[in-house]
Amino acid sequence: MKNLVILGAGYGGMRVLARLLPNQLPEDVSITLIDRLPYHCLKTEYYALAAGTISDQHVRVDLPEHSKLKVIYAEIEKIDLEEKKVMLSNEEPVTYDDLIIGLGCEDKYHNVPGAAEYTYSIQNIEKARETYQALNNLPPGSVVSIVGAGLSGVELASELNESRKDLKIKLFDRGNYILSAFPERLSTYVQNWFDNHGVEIINNSNITRVEEKILYNHDEPIECDVIVWTAGIQPNQIVREMNVEKDKQSRIVLTVHHNIPNNEHVYVVGDCASLPHAPSAQLAEGQAEQIVQVLQLRWKGEPLPESLPTIKLKGILGSLGKKHGFGLVAEKPVTGRVARLIKSGILWMYKYHNG
Repeated sequence: MKNLVILGAGYGGMRVLARLLPNQLPEDVSITLIDRLPYHCLKTEYYALAAGTISDQHVRVDLPEHSKLKVIYAEIEKIDLEEKKVMLSNEEPVTYDDLIIGLGCEDKYHNVPGAAEYTYSIQNIEKARETYQALNNLPPGSVVSIVGAGLSGVELASELNESRKDLKIKLFDRGNYILSAFPERLSTYVQNWFDNHGVEIINNSNITRVEEKILYNHDEPIECDVIVWTAGIQPNQIVREMNVEKDKQSRIVLTVHHNIPNNEHVYVVGDCASLPHAPSAQLAEGQAEQIVQVLQLRWKGEPLPESLPTIKLKGILGSLGKKHGFGLVAEKPVTGRVARLIKSGILWMYKYHNG
């Protein structure tokens, strides 16, 4: 019996399971899923969990159950490519025939002194819970500084503004305007929303260091009650320590079939993979679909296509509280209630048609 091991029950790992179970798995293949948690987490909604507008239960999806699926709850320590083993904390190593690495990402602090020690995060569910406690225990009038005005920072700032109108929220961004990856029209719309709702945006910021409740912008101290870091991501530390070829962002370079060069048994999905698009749940799912196709061909001993279709992304959507939103759908800008309704509908479909 061959063992397909999946590391991480993220968006990519869950899509692989959805495509192989219940009846697309060969008779001689079983699956082992390794994750710290007994459920899949909707990471795209951590901003709302931290802001206190949804409960912990709302960001969980049950893992699938199947006689050929074994789930191990453990911390992963190391991947041994030579021995084809995954080393676990306080558990026996797990041997694989095929391996899919989907371990996600961590905050990237850009070597800013004190950032890791004195800021809160929404990069995993444990940290989002801690951030929720910190934010919602604040007295009225407290100052919350959010570093990074990409999608995560914008969604957290807007959701917190609705949840705690009594707080003073500052949003720091390195660029001339927020959401620099989006068309200027969308950035302007979001900036105007923040202006109208009393959220202060500090453009052209440069966070030089962080101390307890003090943020230094261009070396000027700003007193804060809570600082949340949303200013960049990097692959999981286990992946960063692997002795394989990586790109400038420390993501693993892959072949066109999503496996490590010269190792057709190890695949990488999601935030740890070097791909032409920015990491996203949608990209991880599209990649997972193709990995399943490649695995099925290899299991049958059939030749692989020379190339795979370009993964097409349908768009990207962000929330501005519960009633407004923004984004690109089929490359067309959408704003306001329509954008928020589309995002809510996609989330509902995902949550109730997975697991």
